Amino acid sequence: MEYIAPEGISHYADCEPLVSGLGYSLVELVVYTRQSAWHVKVVITSPQGVGIKDCSTVHRALLPRLEAVLQSQDMYVEVTSPGLDRVFKNASEFAVFAGRLVKIWDTDISDWVSGTIVSATTESVILATQDGERVYPYTKIAKAKLAGTQTAQGKQ
Repeated sequence: MEYIAPEGISHYADCEPLVSGLGYSLVELVVYTRQSAWHVKVVITSPQGVGIKDCSTVHRALLPRLEAVLQSQDMYVEVTSPGLDRVFKNASEFAVFAGRLVKIWDTDISDWVSGTIVSATTESVILATQDGERVYPYTKIAKAKLAGTQTAQGKQ
């Protein structure tokens, strides 16, 4: 799995302070043009979860900022939650979801491993599994996804 620093993602520095200022974490930001219109996909999360009102709040805050940064009003902005079983697109997402239950495909054993994210760096993630805490380098993870709504405390 590849680690791409969030700061290297186009327009991340323009959007992240606004999103975190509202009490959310920016999970994914994708900005592209299609038929001369800007399309922006934003995925947010928070420890309390994300609902429609949360997405609407972030959308209202980000739209004027994106219009100014992209110098266009021809824009489609979509703000969503990560969903219950989000498939990780970037290894940097491990840090965002610390404390959450995940499943990773460990290439060393060619099988899924479940655990709670203890911490993450630019090189690896530490999971609390049934066998204790283990370090998984991103080079040994083929895929990863959230495993439902269970947290480290076992709440739903």
